[in-house]
Amino acid sequence: MTENKKIGFIGLGVMGHAIAANLQADGYALNVYNRTASKADDLVANGASYLATPREIAQESDIIITMVGYPADVESVYFDAEAGIFSGISAGKIVIDMTTSTPTLAKKIAEKAETLGVLALDAPVSGGDIGAKNRALTIMSGGDKAAFEKVVDIFGHISKKAQYFGQAGSGQHVKMANQIGIAGTMTALSELLVYAKAANLDLDAVLDTLSAGGADTWSLENYGPRILKADYTPGFFIKHFIKDLKIALDESEKMDLTLPATQLALDLYEKVADKGFNDAGTQALIKLWWS
Repeated sequence: MTENKKIGFIGLGVMGHAIAANLQADGYALNVYNRTASKADDLVANGASYLATPREIAQESDIIITMVGYPADVESVYFDAEAGIFSGISAGKIVIDMTTSTPTLAKKIAEKAETLGVLALDAPVSGGDIGAKNRALTIMSGGDKAAFEKVVDIFGHISKKAQYFGQAGSGQHVKMANQIGIAGTMTALSELLVYAKAANLDLDAVLDTLSAGGADTWSLENYGPRILKADYTPGFFIKHFIKDLKIALDESEKMDLTLPATQLALDLYEKVADKGFNDAGTQALIKLWWS
């Protein structure tokens, strides 16, 4: 059980903040760090301790969870010689990277952790801002199985499903499979709405009907209504999805795979990013067709 363990949480973005807030609401003591310190204000007001660096988080916490933007951010948070997690951590602790990052970096973190007597997990998530707020995330874990077993109760407070897949990097590979799937459902959602609008159909009725049939997807149910309300706020940033699709395609190339549909999705998302929607939610893909 981990109820009495102090959790260090690094990265308070759209999803990270919601996860940390849910853990705090359930009674976990938190140490928090974010590059923009003000994003931690409400957590601190509710009892969390704000620390100045990832190194201090590692020193003062039993379990350290990271959820930052890009693999380069993960690298810095863990390996910075002066302020990184590994510069201040001690044996017996657990590190969990929930960032969607590369399998290669997950393995590097696990190898370094082992030399320090630390347990490591790569544990990216799916579910977006809604899943994070509603404790309905899916967690895909790779790394030390003992670590997974020690923190599975924590995962139970923030997710509807947490699965262990094997060696370090496995969680990231599963997340890449997830992002490949999401790419297809987001392009499908966009095109079905474009088609339905051109046919002068009632778009609310289209979504309601299709959600009861074979075309139903998580993307349709969660992002379809946002599109019809012209709500492009990020549940998941386009810039981060582009990063994920590039990782997926890079890993595919290493396995001698060609994924043309995923490549097309990346091309479309890069086009909409070039139109100024890099910081919008992934549902802004529709902007390639609708003004």
